Amino acid sequence: MGFLLARRPNDRRTTVVGVPARLMSQRLARASAALDIHAGGGEVLSGAPKFPPTMAATESWPPNAALATQRLRPRGVVVVATRDEPPLPFADKAFDLVISRHPITVWWSEIARVLRPGGTYLAQHPGPATVAELVGHVIGPQPQLWERLEPAARRAQAQAAGLQIVELRMERLRAEFFDIGAVVYFLRKLIWTVPDFTAEPYFQRLVELHERIQVDGRFVTHPTRVLVEARKPTE
Repeated sequence: MGFLLARRPNDRRTTVVGVPARLMSQRLARASAALDIHAGGGEVLSGAPKFPPTMAATESWPPNAALATQRLRPRGVVVVATRDEPPLPFADKAFDLVISRHPITVWWSEIARVLRPGGTYLAQHPGPATVAELVGHVIGPQPQLWERLEPAARRAQAQAAGLQIVELRMERLRAEFFDIGAVVYFLRKLIWTVPDFTAEPYFQRLVELHERIQVDGRFVTHPTRVLVEARKPTE
């Protein structure tokens, strides 16, 4: 499989795509009760050196939920397999920290409900027009989705749920695919990019992209990520 790099524009240093792992680890070390929404297979959460006394995680895709349980249960994390819809299966004011990575749909009212007064929501969301070149090639432009991912829209949604935005910062990266196998892996791994992606329905588009990579040597696209920090006001 071809190697996938993600870089800041004009920066030769490689960076991790889409996971503010260090920042989340720092916050987890200071929390007393935390929740990771959409934990995936637990790959990132398992890298945190210290968990709070109460640590829970949710995941809706059964294969990922099983992996997360395998990785995280030995460290005392309660992994809950959920449906990809609210409500969250936790009591009001259960957590002082809620984290998430790459949610397309953010359940702001549920996040506000399970946060304690003064608690923090820390997440990295997909940004507007993320990997637009790739999405456009496979399924065409998605302006309505991208509009919902705008930082201004996220701010309004958080405020409507009663949360205060502390930080909202967007970054644009550069991703390079060197063969079609890397493209397919990316689309299967980052499932919000092309929802319900499998190779068969998009076979012809993938063949065309393969031929383009053969000619150009790579396919370049640009992920965007938005770091979101919000706080629930104290009562």
